[in-house]
Amino acid sequence: MSLSGCTNVKKKADTTDTWSQIVAKKKVVIGLDDSFVPMGFREKNGKLVGYDIDLAKAVFKLYGITPDFQTIDWSMKETELRNQTIDLIWNGYTKTTSRAKNVAFSDPYLTNEQVLVTKTAQNITSTADMKGKILGLQSGSSGYQAYIDQPKVLKQYVKEAIQYDTFNNAFMDLDVNRIQGLLIDSVYANYYVSHKSDPSSYRTVKTGFASESFVVGMRKGDKTLRKKINRALKILKENGTIDRLNKKWFGTTNTNTN
Repeated sequence: MSLSGCTNVKKKADTTDTWSQIVAKKKVVIGLDDSFVPMGFREKNGKLVGYDIDLAKAVFKLYGITPDFQTIDWSMKETELRNQTIDLIWNGYTKTTSRAKNVAFSDPYLTNEQVLVTKTAQNITSTADMKGKILGLQSGSSGYQAYIDQPKVLKQYVKEAIQYDTFNNAFMDLDVNRIQGLLIDSVYANYYVSHKSDPSSYRTVKTGFASESFVVGMRKGDKTLRKKINRALKILKENGTIDRLNKKWFGTTNTNTN
């Protein structure tokens, strides 16, 4: 696509309100990484489940709209959104200043942080203990961006950083010592480790990166869609739905939701 073509696509994304089209089709397309437990992932039978799956269905049920969940390359999520392949990014999507240049955000609905997961046998208890070691990161993740933007927290110690398409692949390399640490969302780490046969073989280390807010990402032109999602999130918070989902997926209602 030419430069002028790219500019036109971005202008359309920044100015076009697609709510009437979504209502007419009674369908909204949501892009996600379908391996991100517990936010959106495939069970062994292939069924798509997760916190964000349940929340998105509850939000759009209020408007008689059915979410159509599409698996995407997470590193290309903003491009997919801009090109209108998807209508929303909803999958443990973190609000950041760099993303705000191209994406509009819903109100925050969940708090997250970046943690370092290691094997207990490595005796890593701080980011400084990663000195000379190999770190795993997910491509296009907020953790990767924090790692690059704040090098004094972790990057200064690391010998090498390897990027992965999914955290599942990164965990496999962690288990066989190809990497010694994995920078990952706490919601993923807590859920994944707790479901392993030997959770005690993993250690989760605080990093010092600032806490993050999970939001829904959408095109800047979709002002009505943003208002509708924010209204629905408020309703679901007030009627106890969000607390029930927190209990279901995290075992507690205390998740620092906004």
